[in-house]
Amino acid sequence: MGGKMFYAVNFLAVLGTGLVAGVFLAFSSFVMAALARLPSGHGISAMQAINITVINPLFMAVLFGTAIMCAALVYSAFRGGLNAQGIIMIAGATLYLVGCIVVTMVFNVPLNDALATLDPNSAEASTQWSGYLKNWTFWNHVRCLASLAACAVFVRAMTLVS
Repeated sequence: MGGKMFYAVNFLAVLGTGLVAGVFLAFSSFVMAALARLPSGHGISAMQAINITVINPLFMAVLFGTAIMCAALVYSAFRGGLNAQGIIMIAGATLYLVGCIVVTMVFNVPLNDALATLDPNSAEASTQWSGYLKNWTFWNHVRCLASLAACAVFVRAMTLVS
């Protein structure tokens, strides 16, 4: 990948990882805590609505478009002979792809799918909701930290002369 193209892809990776980290930080720092303060049925209903509305073109473009940028940077790193900048790129891409995308698909999405089947007014809802809050938030912390770390790594890579 040429100099200008590499810079553009890396810049988009920085923006994408930063935006995703910010979304996850909002959920980790106050959204989930606010939902936990609601009666369980209301919290469940609110999160079910969030899980439906989050699947929209803008958020999906940022979440998965950033993954595509990461893949392009890994390709570029291998093609460029694995210099210091390339190794840093692979580290950043790995942080995002594993810590954000894989964690999302393996942990958060199945938790969301299970929540979608829950009747917010059922007797078991409160018990399942407290487990959901704990587990989903833990994995969201992981996604937030991984996305933020990837952002920092990509910024560092931009400062290296290739």
